[in-house]
This record gives sequence, C-alpha cells and structure tokens, in this order.
Amino acid sequence: MLTCRIQRSAARIMAPGAAFLVWFMLVLPTTAPALPSVPALSAGELEELQRGEAVVTTESMGDGLTGVTGRIRVQAAADQVWDVITDYDHHWQFLPNVKESGLLSDNGREQEMFQTGRTGVLLFRKTVHIQLRLKGERPRRLVFRQTRGDFKVYNGEWRISDDPLGRGVLLTFVAEIKPDFFAPAMFVRKVQKKDLPGLLNAMKKRAEHLQPPAFKAE
Repeated sequence: MLTCRIQRSAARIMAPGAAFLVWFMLVLPTTAPALPSVPALSAGELEELQRGEAVVTTESMGDGLTGVTGRIRVQAAADQVWDVITDYDHHWQFLPNVKESGLLSDNGREQEMFQTGRTGVLLFRKTVHIQLRLKGERPRRLVFRQTRGDFKVYNGEWRISDDPLGRGVLLTFVAEIKPDFFAPAMFVRKVQKKDLPGLLNAMKKRAEHLQPPAFKAE
C-alpha cells in the first residue's frame, strides 16, 4: 500500500463484493497493511474484461482474513471515474445494497465517510455499518481503512490505470476483510463474489453516463 502521504479520498460504505464493500472511512497508515496481490488474468477472465464484465477473485489470507480483488474496464477518463468513487454523499443513490452514505469530514489531505448497507446471501442478510478514512492520489489511487464499524479489518484501495485493452481505464478494487460478527470465511468469499460485480458495474455505469460525449467521440 502507501508508506507516503496521499491527498483525497472517501468515507463510509458497506459492500464488497458490494456486499462487504461498505464504503470507506480510511486512514492512510504510516506502515500500510499487506493487501492481497492482484492475480494474473486467465484467458477466460481476460475475455470477460474485454466484454466489459467485472472480474472478481477472492482468497484466504489466514487468521480469518479474506482478500478480494475486482477489476472492470470503464470507457471514461480517469478523473471522471475518480469523481464517481469519491462522490460519498450520493453512493446510496447508485450503488446496490447501500442504504445510507455521506462525507463526514475533509481537511484537504484526507477524508472520512460513512456507509450503511445490506449484505449476505439468501436468508442470511445483515445490515452493516462502516466508517472509513481515506487518502488519495487523484486520479490514480485511493487508500482506505475502517476507523469504526462492523469489521475487525476493512482495508484496501481503489486503483485507476490506463486500460491495456483500449480507451478508458481499468478500475481495480483490492481489499482485505474480516467481519466483527460471525461469518465463516467461505461465506465472506461467497458474498464478495456475489456483490462486488454489482458494485463495479454501478461505478462503471455512472462514470460512463456522466462522461462528456467529446471523450467518446475522440
């Protein structure tokens, strides 16, 4: 993660795999926590990306931690995607499973945000609350860490890089997650695989919708 200072960020969400990706209230630590490595894409996953679909992978990191990585291509400029990710006051309007969200504070160097959402599968549903402190390097990297909420661990970052397959950007979400309530690791991974694609697709749809026509015409 980051051992340096970043500028800009976010606040509370709930939901990865949109399920536990409760948005951020994150703090950029001096010593950044170890995040899961971003795995190489298989041929099938590469085809999914080329079709504009989200690709999500999960892994067990030991001690009850789940690592999750999600990627999606977005036909929009990096600044436009950044603005959508950091639009904390309106996440509840366009992100699935998010019921409340908002910016709590912004000192010009880091932000704090909150989020409340519903997560789970089938009959096992839970309302989750989270606050995040965030710091970022606009428009490429946004690091977050939970400061309070329903997780023992909820740390990660958003990465916005040039799309290697064409115009626009590749949006990547990487996080480590450990609930502060009973939830077997296998269940957490299942929720992430189910919910994160919806979150990524919602970010993509919003950014592409708000992108000025001039970008698409170039």
